[in-house]
Amino acid sequence: MVLLRKFNPEIHHRRSIRFKGYDYSRPGFYFFTLNTKNGENWFGKIEKECVLLSLYGKILEATWQDLPNHNQNIVLDAFVIMPDHFHGIIQIIKPQEKKEESSDFNNSEDECFVGADPVPAPTKKKKTIKNHSLSEIIRQLKSFSSIRINEARGMTGIPVWQRDYYETIIRNRKQLERIRNYIRSNPLRHKM
Repeated sequence: MVLLRKFNPEIHHRRSIRFKGYDYSRPGFYFFTLNTKNGENWFGKIEKECVLLSLYGKILEATWQDLPNHNQNIVLDAFVIMPDHFHGIIQIIKPQEKKEESSDFNNSEDECFVGADPVPAPTKKKKTIKNHSLSEIIRQLKSFSSIRINEARGMTGIPVWQRDYYETIIRNRKQLERIRNYIRSNPLRHKM
């Protein structure tokens, strides 16, 4: 039996962590973190300071890599899949900028780092290009990965992700490099 509680604004309130009034579809770099529901270790394990992805981690990685096929206005940057969370950087661009990929996105060649390099843009042109916002792109990542993970588990409708996500608008090159380094070194800091 499920107990339904009457809404009480003193107890049941959620404050947005988004920057009020900011247009999250604007071109720029965005860092975000997604956490699994209840801190479950769905995506793999850390061994010798490297992330060894589970089947669900590989599904998440494939879903991440597929995002540019659904969003013509993004370039994927550094990311790491941890056992219970995901860190990523997405660059939102004007769709016509997609033709020329920036060469200054090169990251570490470290074999342990999952997702060190940006994903090249798809070459197919679409008739209409919608400029999706960061929240829509993250919704896609969470939704598509949850559906695929639940299919692999032989289940439906089981939450994989925590409800919200953490994000930061990256404001300059120095901050971008600091966050890329944070992502790269995440497996080194992880305690199981």
